[in-house]
Amino acid sequence: MSDLILVRHGQSEWNLENRFTGWVDVDLAPKGKLEACKAGELLKEKKFKIDYFFTSYQKRAIETLKLILNTLRIKDNEIVKAWQLNERHYGSLTGLNKDEMKKKLGEQKVHEFRRSWNISPDPLSKNNPYHPINIEAYKDVPSENIPDTESLKDTYERVFPYFEKEILNKLKQNKNILISAHGNSLRAICKYLFNLDENQITKLEIPTGNPLFINFNNKFEITQCNYLDKGRAKNLIIF
Repeated sequence: MSDLILVRHGQSEWNLENRFTGWVDVDLAPKGKLEACKAGELLKEKKFKIDYFFTSYQKRAIETLKLILNTLRIKDNEIVKAWQLNERHYGSLTGLNKDEMKKKLGEQKVHEFRRSWNISPDPLSKNNPYHPINIEAYKDVPSENIPDTESLKDTYERVFPYFEKEILNKLKQNKNILISAHGNSLRAICKYLFNLDENQITKLEIPTGNPLFINFNNKFEITQCNYLDKGRAKNLIIF
């Protein structure tokens, strides 16, 4: 048996400002730090034994994991960081306010950009300071792997190979794993785990800072799946 715990980072400064964030490396908002600490307390109460800790290259996810580990009294040098677990790149929408873009483009178009499977926004100019090539955190990511924009499908095709190679086998070896990442990178993982189709995955909502606990039996079948903070849980269309 093995456990997988998925945590979407706590509320970020741009979540608070309702801006498209993607690969921009923004900090946690004060509420996000509290959410991360609460996630740590929930995990501590359950007394989970966790063997591996994974996160993205983005500081909102890294800081969320560090706050969780601090609560669990675990040294943060155990963290494995992978750019493949980064949030989806929102292209030319990056940095823009979601409500303002709804007024400009229409609510349906913005929803299409945010939740469709294979539609991506226009590419972000490489001259834009929000482009990943201009962000220090990604200086060691091969340039050919840095996107200008992504659809949810593109994000899945980036996340899943890494998950399959570096994480899946550990779960099948009965290791317990915690991943602190992002709404869309976690959607990509859930698409595989719960065999979701392209329509179902667009409807999956993942709240910030609320650990999603998934237990597997020895046949790698899911036997349990629930959010630890029941007061902030989203409906799981998948289980």
